[in-house]
Amino acid sequence: MNDDVTQYINKTAPWQIGVCEKLRAMVHETVPTVEERLQYGKPHFLKNGQFAAVIAVSRDKVSFMVFNATDVPVVKGFIRALGKGERKAADIVEGQDVDYTRLADILEKTTVAL
Repeated sequence: MNDDVTQYINKTAPWQIGVCEKLRAMVHETVPTVEERLQYGKPHFLKNGQFAAVIAVSRDKVSFMVFNATDVPVVKGFIRALGKGERKAADIVEGQDVDYTRLADILEKTTVAL
């Protein structure tokens, strides 16, 4: 695990730390060969040198974004499209139940070809 990513996570609010740690663990379990690094000020996860996912923390939410997601459908209230739909993001707020299994399934689908 990358120390810069750990420091990024540990500087967030207590509820965000918990969400980020679970997302980070889920990424490593889903994509065992993933590499992580702090890039553009946020934790990025790469498979074979290509972007797979990113965690972004703002004041009131944690966003989990996956790349190569053109074929992943938008689900209102769960995952939204970014760019031209090649990226999808789930926004998580304090107290929200997070379906980490569903996010892992999406991540697995978007990283299989990397």
